[in-house]
Amino acid sequence: MARRAAGRFAVAALGGGHGLFATLSAVRRLTPDVTAVVTVADDGGSSGRLRQELDVIPPGDLRMALVALTPDDGDAGMWAQVLQHRFGGVGALAGHPVGNLLLAGLAEVLGDPVAALDAMVRTFGAQGRVLPMSAVPLEIEAEVSGIEDDPRLIRRIRGQVAVATTPGKVRRVRLLPTEPPACAAAVGAIMRADLVVLGPGSWFSSVIPHVLVPEQLQALTATDARKVLVLNLAPEPGETAGFSTERHLHVLSQHAPGLRVDHIVVDAASVPDGADREQLVRAADRFGASPTFARVAIPGTHQHDPEALAGVLKDLVGQDVPGQEDGGR
Repeated sequence: MARRAAGRFAVAALGGGHGLFATLSAVRRLTPDVTAVVTVADDGGSSGRLRQELDVIPPGDLRMALVALTPDDGDAGMWAQVLQHRFGGVGALAGHPVGNLLLAGLAEVLGDPVAALDAMVRTFGAQGRVLPMSAVPLEIEAEVSGIEDDPRLIRRIRGQVAVATTPGKVRRVRLLPTEPPACAAAVGAIMRADLVVLGPGSWFSSVIPHVLVPEQLQALTATDARKVLVLNLAPEPGETAGFSTERHLHVLSQHAPGLRVDHIVVDAASVPDGADREQLVRAADRFGASPTFARVAIPGTHQHDPEALAGVLKDLVGQDVPGQEDGGR
């Protein structure tokens, strides 16, 4: 491809929250040409307050992605800390991170959330680009069983916080508005990428929403990029409590039956040898992929190790990744 001939290796990383933060911390070690594509359905905490009061896309996950792409030393490191700083006290500002307020303010001044994000990237020295998957705030609606006395009854619940904390079992999610518009720049980043990484993250609220935006799913299907799905290290309380690793793949394939990926990265310690791995291999076949088992967790935690994950991703794409002199850090 022409972009590889030019010596630039482009990555598009899709997700939200702490999962996307981990992916970005890994892929920035491979190249400075990284685009984060971020979910915009958060309705809790500071993000929920700002979207309700100002009718803006929720800024929290976007802020975290921006910080993940910002150098962690010198002045840039100091500003990254400032962006993450939450105001204390009990007043109107209590709990708001500085970066959320800056992003919301810039979006009002510039009249465009993408322009606001690009301005923050330039101002704070981030390497790469941060984009919303849609320029309008979205809601998640889930079909959940196990809430009523009759376990067969399905109830619909709305909102990311409600989905993440439900005591029931999430069966399916959708976005509201239905068939939301994609961010054109995000679609373009997926199409020009050499590597697209989806996950890890909250499965129903940070990963699956990316395949529910029709134009973005079309781009994921059409891109020539190597596509890698990174699985979570453990089920999440509430949202995916009791889910096996194989179940995570099953529900993703239900929401995007035509999606194909090249590789699925699985933490070796989270899926032992034997029947569990055999079931996972069969589930991966739905995506046309074989799983790669590797130790990618920080020992003793359920957090991905950015350096270990970067090494696995580099091995998967092989000679396509330019040398360290081309920008990895």
